[in-house]
Amino acid sequence: MKHYAPPLEKLIEQFERLPGVGHKSAQRLAFHVLSMNKADAEAFAQAILDAKKQMHTCPECQNLTDRELCPICDDDMRDESVICVVEDPRAVIAIEKMHGYRGLYHVLHGALSPMRHIGPDQIKIKELMARIEEGNVGEVILATNSTVEGEATAMYLSRLLRPVLGRIFPTYSTSPKILPTAKYLSWKRTIVAQKTLSKKRICLSKTTAND
Repeated sequence: MKHYAPPLEKLIEQFERLPGVGHKSAQRLAFHVLSMNKADAEAFAQAILDAKKQMHTCPECQNLTDRELCPICDDDMRDESVICVVEDPRAVIAIEKMHGYRGLYHVLHGALSPMRHIGPDQIKIKELMARIEEGNVGEVILATNSTVEGEATAMYLSRLLRPVLGRIFPTYSTSPKILPTAKYLSWKRTIVAQKTLSKKRICLSKTTAND
């Protein structure tokens, strides 16, 4: 015997597909939607459809935008010689809220994970390398998360960057262009690929985010 009418059961199942939403939370959300008046429910549904239809990835940085270029890539005041590489758009928002970084970004939309069958072709690595190989980028900050997958992605990218930006050597200095103080930006290591006037180099610097 089914406990819910088919339309309600389908709604609960759809909410369960959201990350971090279990069965009980899905039930609560579904019943809340049913308690909304028709106008609010239609506006909620339309907002989902509009976001899905209008949002796309920026052709330059792969961040989400509803414009031809995202506002950051379209800003002439940004430093085009510096790229901060992050795993997803939420990291861009977190860094921008700190108002300390004035370079550009590149969003990978994921991290390497053999267990989940996510390889280099499943995230935006080719697009990153194409930007760097154009020759206008002098510094790359690999700001992936401090997870196993994030660390593996950073190491993989550092190997790809080696032929383009030079040799890799460890250092414990902190890059002034990255401020990992937001709670979401909990990576323990940033990798800075920096090109100086005399030579190109990739610099590994250890940083710790505030709890």
